[in-house]
Amino acid sequence: MKQKYSIADAIIWIALAVAGISCLAPMLNTLAISLSDKTSAALGRVYFWPVNFNVSSYIKILEERQFFRSFGNSLMRVALGGTINISMCIVMAYPLSKDRVAFRMRDVYIWVVVFTMLFSGGLVPTFLVIKSLGLMNTIWSLVLPGAVPVFSLILLMNFYKGIPKALEEAARVDGANPWYILFKIYVPLSKPSIATIALFSIVGHWNAFFDGKIYINTPLKMPLQTYIQSLTVQVDFTRLASMTREQVLEQLERSNLTFNSAKVVVSMVPILLIYPFLQRYFVTGIVMGAVKG
Repeated sequence: MKQKYSIADAIIWIALAVAGISCLAPMLNTLAISLSDKTSAALGRVYFWPVNFNVSSYIKILEERQFFRSFGNSLMRVALGGTINISMCIVMAYPLSKDRVAFRMRDVYIWVVVFTMLFSGGLVPTFLVIKSLGLMNTIWSLVLPGAVPVFSLILLMNFYKGIPKALEEAARVDGANPWYILFKIYVPLSKPSIATIALFSIVGHWNAFFDGKIYINTPLKMPLQTYIQSLTVQVDFTRLASMTREQVLEQLERSNLTFNSAKVVVSMVPILLIYPFLQRYFVTGIVMGAVKG
């Protein structure tokens, strides 16, 4: 029997196709620019297909030390920040998933946590706290302010609520303590949600650039996205007609969109490599972590 498709199904498919194209178009444009010559890219002639194909930008990347330093800084930030985020979520979600009988102060702690998600301290107070603690120009200034991602915490907490209480009761009868129950029962059963919050943490730390601009003042310690963002140079096309040939070449060399686009493409590779391994857990982790109140 043939499956019938309604008008609603067609609208959904069209909406998904438009959303997919809107997500892929910037990536394809960046890739095309990175594989084009710098003059065509600077003049806006490149759209979704390379013009005067060449890979010189990628060869040039291998010669730039600062790019690899920043790349390593971002890898360290992801590893350290992701470990802190996941560890804090696992440890905090377990007691908060209990009822009021088992944990009397549960509601108070939950309200405190939710309050921090709705209201932040602000940029200036946060900066002053980081500075007063002596964390400026260190990797800790990039990972400690967001050590507890509240959305991920709530997601994992709701997942814990869905785990049958009989498993914990049986473990307690056998003499298991709370730490043993958490790491031997809850954590193994929560792989989908843990993989989901790990993906959120990895993407968040890898793509963050603004905190690197305000907390890091040494280029050697700058994360990759902050470094790439600092490379942006706008070409004033209204003045090209009045410039000499040497000035035009200098302006195009300074902008060098192909080189910067190649760096952006390379910076996307780690996330594109990690995502397929965590994708199968993503939907399960989101759905199962959102069904409980």
